[in-house]
Formats: sequence, C-alpha cells, structure tokens
Amino acid sequence: MKNKRYESKNKGITLIALVVTIVVLLILAGTSYTLILGNEGIFNRAKYGTNVYENAVKNEENELETGANLIDKYVFE
Repeated sequence: MKNKRYESKNKGITLIALVVTIVVLLILAGTSYTLILGNEGIFNRAKYGTNVYENAVKNEENELETGANLIDKYVFE
C-alpha cells in the first residue's frame, strides 16, 4: 500500500525547476539576440560580405573588360 504523502511529492515540476528553466532560456535568448543583431552580428556580417562580393565582381568585370580591350588592340591592329 502506497502512502499518499509520497505520491503527491512526485506530481509535476517544482517552482524552483521552473524558475531555473526560465532563467536559462532568458540567458540563451539574450546571447542569441546579441549574436544576431549586435554590431558584429550575423546580419551585419552578411551585409558586409555582400558589399565585398559586389565590389569584387565589379572589379573583376573591369579587369576583364580592360584585358579584352588590350587583346582587341593588339589583334585587330
């Protein structure tokens, strides 16, 4: 025969466990927010990388055009 005192002790979670879980989730949310939206966050790094890539593409196109012009100059003269 089970004692009712021991049965009621094992039902559900305690308030302490709930508070600890909420605190851990808040810490994780705060660090995630900073990593994503901060000055050195993922979005800012992606924008910077996009700008660098676009500039590199423009520079490469200019160099290819210059090379093609030089080839045309020496071949068709």
